[in-house]
Amino acid sequence: MATKMSKRVLLTGISGFAGSHILEHILVNTDWHVVGIASWKHKGTPERIEEVLKGDPLWRGRVEIITHDLESPIPPRTMIRIGRCDYILNVASDSHVDRSIEDPVPFVQNNVNLVLNMLEFARAYKPDVFLQFSTDEVYGVAPDGVNHKEWSSIVPSNPYSASKACQEAIAISYWRTYGVPVIITNTMNLCGPMQDAEKFMAKTIRLVQKGETVPVHGTPERIGSRFYLHARNMADAVLFLLKTVTPRKYEDGIEIQPDRFNIVGDTELNNLEVAQMMAKMMGKELKYELVDWHTTRPGHDFRYSLDGKKLRDLGWKAPVDFETSLRTYIQWTLAHREWL
Repeated sequence: MATKMSKRVLLTGISGFAGSHILEHILVNTDWHVVGIASWKHKGTPERIEEVLKGDPLWRGRVEIITHDLESPIPPRTMIRIGRCDYILNVASDSHVDRSIEDPVPFVQNNVNLVLNMLEFARAYKPDVFLQFSTDEVYGVAPDGVNHKEWSSIVPSNPYSASKACQEAIAISYWRTYGVPVIITNTMNLCGPMQDAEKFMAKTIRLVQKGETVPVHGTPERIGSRFYLHARNMADAVLFLLKTVTPRKYEDGIEIQPDRFNIVGDTELNNLEVAQMMAKMMGKELKYELVDWHTTRPGHDFRYSLDGKKLRDLGWKAPVDFETSLRTYIQWTLAHREWL
């Protein structure tokens, strides 16, 4: 159980890819107690939580899982059961772009409703920090040579990124109107153990291992690029912010925006370069075909890029470089092929 001095963290999306890595990082690096909310409705799985809890038998006493679909308001008795938490990390969201394009209305409604319900909980229980976990995709495509800074123009390209921009806007309104202590993070594309098999890197490992052809987004003239970030590096940045930043308060004419921080990978690679690097690390030949995703994914952005200077200037540096983290991700996945 949590000690009197231990922090309490409410972590939504605890069974998802990003949430499970944040859970593990908190358990390894603090003595905090974590209350997790999971709906089991989307891509969250109990196996991710079980995989994390294998790390130390004592961790089970520091984690409580509450089953609730955040698309619906949190019932009063569940709110009492959760109680006040020092930090609320709102990581939960439906995040698959293709699914948002195929059926946008329930997708967007889910992501909007869940942030409203979490902000209403925060309004009642007054945490020290409400961290709204967001994405680089809210800024839309980044032209060559452009790295979006915090508070760049929001120009989402698909219903998923639009729903994340909606979450940010609603969180900002609660910061101004109700004094909810909001911090927004915008994170680059994540990778790491336990990632869903539909994601590019996990799919690449599976196809390369089988000797099958890897579809790579792009054309001979232009191949999409990303700054990939290992999920534990992302989790380290989140923990750094919780320990370092006191959320600013709204003051008309002085502080008119909450804190926002970009969490950025250290290396930009196009999708073909990533696939080639992965195949080489696996000791396999890469078979690939270029796929023009403008025909199958309308509004596809070839490049995302964020400026990470603000977080670096605050003192944060990713603990593990990209090449090392990619190698360990591949090794872990090949040793745990059930995740493929």
